[in-house]
Amino acid sequence: MSTKVLICDDSSFARKQMTRALPKKWQIEISYATNGLEALDQIRKGNGDILFLDLNMPIMDGYQTLEAIIKEDLPTMTIVVSGDIQPEALKRVKDLGALEFINKPVDGELIDQVLSSFGISLDEVNNDDIEQDASPDDSSEIDLDDSYKELANVAMGRAADLLARLLNAFVKMPIPNVKHIEISELEMAMQHIKSNDSISAVCQGFIGAGVAGEALMIFNEASYTDIAELMKYDGEITETVQLELLMDISSVLCNACLAGIADQLDINFSLGHPMIIGQHIHFDDILKGSSTQWKKLLTIEMGYEIENKNISCDLLLLITEDSIESLNERVSYLLD
Repeated sequence: MSTKVLICDDSSFARKQMTRALPKKWQIEISYATNGLEALDQIRKGNGDILFLDLNMPIMDGYQTLEAIIKEDLPTMTIVVSGDIQPEALKRVKDLGALEFINKPVDGELIDQVLSSFGISLDEVNNDDIEQDASPDDSSEIDLDDSYKELANVAMGRAADLLARLLNAFVKMPIPNVKHIEISELEMAMQHIKSNDSISAVCQGFIGAGVAGEALMIFNEASYTDIAELMKYDGEITETVQLELLMDISSVLCNACLAGIADQLDINFSLGHPMIIGQHIHFDDILKGSSTQWKKLLTIEMGYEIENKNISCDLLLLITEDSIESLNERVSYLLD
């Protein structure tokens, strides 16, 4: 009898990666879900003996899905597969009944080990002959923007893990936002940041293997007091201290995020020196201070927020239009 496997992830790129990482000889029928609500519906229909569950999803995220599974006492064995690798994330999903936590990007050998450790039989059946309920249509071509979003999601998780350890706190991460825009449209695209009365910003250039751009770290200045508290600084928060805090957080997030993307794409980025664009400024002033002179951009926005604290910031990657071809080639290799 086939095992009913359910893969729940909002990213078609991640769903395909997960499918290809499953044991090649395992008698299974695969179904897909793009959020927790769809996953619960599939489990109720009997299509989720084993659930591979992402955490960071729209509509209903992984934590809410685990809570619902407990509440309804649904018959499924859940293995979380996530880019959010914070120790607190692992603890929370285990407390909510997840059997195991696997880091993204998925590793086929590790999945084999996890399944075997829980006594899940990997029958000697060729997976190429197994029926797959590819709804949503995972047989279709992967949307490249979705691929960028998933790459950013994994890199964002690594950066959040370092920030969480630095501040001894839990970092909340929204889904990365990917857009292709004219440079003149950037101000409009970032209206939510413009709503802040005062921000600080740091930029850092990067280049490697035909990919170039700038990382902009945009920092809500209301965060300084809480950050100083978490970092156990009890002196006066002067302009100099604010600058040091800003550079510390920027260094962690920018470097870790760019390293995460570089690792996935097998690129060695050369990084420029981080530069303060300004303190106590408005978003309108950022482009004036940035060296960005490109006309069209691929933008990847990643937001970070510390749970139960007034700490938030945005990391915005601005990637040149000339980089897209090289990016697309490297992303395609990940699914070969």
